[in-house]
Amino acid sequence: MSRIEQALEKAASSRGVKTHNPTRSEVAVTAEKQPPIKYSSSESDFDKLLEAPQININNPMLVAMGDNKSIASEEYNKLRSLIVELTHGKEFRNTLLISSSITEEGKSLTALNLAIALAKGYDHTVLLVDTDLRRPSLHKLLGLKPEVGLIQCLRDNVPLSQALVKTGIGKLVFLPAGGTVSKPVELLSSNRMKEVVNELKNRYPERYVIFDTPPVLPFADAQVLAPTVDGVLFVVREGRPKAHEIQKALQTLQGTKLLGTVYNDAHSYVKKRDYYYYQ
Repeated sequence: MSRIEQALEKAASSRGVKTHNPTRSEVAVTAEKQPPIKYSSSESDFDKLLEAPQININNPMLVAMGDNKSIASEEYNKLRSLIVELTHGKEFRNTLLISSSITEEGKSLTALNLAIALAKGYDHTVLLVDTDLRRPSLHKLLGLKPEVGLIQCLRDNVPLSQALVKTGIGKLVFLPAGGTVSKPVELLSSNRMKEVVNELKNRYPERYVIFDTPPVLPFADAQVLAPTVDGVLFVVREGRPKAHEIQKALQTLQGTKLLGTVYNDAHSYVKKRDYYYYQ
């Protein structure tokens, strides 16, 4: 039985959300021609970011931080190993999109913890991009208040090098959303965004680029961005989406390179010696 099938069986029929099936016009929006994007000037620019002192993070939800051996952190280590195995082959599939069916499934926490887990390894640098231009949250999880981000790079031609944030967490660099916009699909489906994805993918051959997007059913954002990346990771939170919502979201993503499903916040009790734990 596949991970997706297991997720469908485990997903409880709890609360639902009002869904929206994107129209073809929403998916095919193209932006007006604008000047070319200015990218980071040299490889040394990115290397300098990795030398930054670690930012002070006091968030217990970032379980991949530190060297603790908690059950949750070990699960992210396992996820890291699976991602490395799935993305390495004849060609390195280094651009990943993370989304979910509906809100409050933990997709952003999953994206950030996975990015941290990958960045703590020896072999890869990691760039985490907040492409949730409706309700960005990654900067809050990191305790940051960035002044510029992806929006300014796409809309105002700000160089990417000016928007990258030094985290000091392993080899992790962060590109924040830079605020919110009223029509994010126009930016994410633009030629400018395609250029950004291509540049981020190809500038450094051993770098993972992880895009956190809004959920699939309420919005078209993930649907328009998914074809530009190498793989999609789908988050399902136990007890949050209904089975038919998961099925509809997966149908929406049909044709994209789905790597697998992360079953999040699963209460699977296992006896270990004289106590129980859940994962």
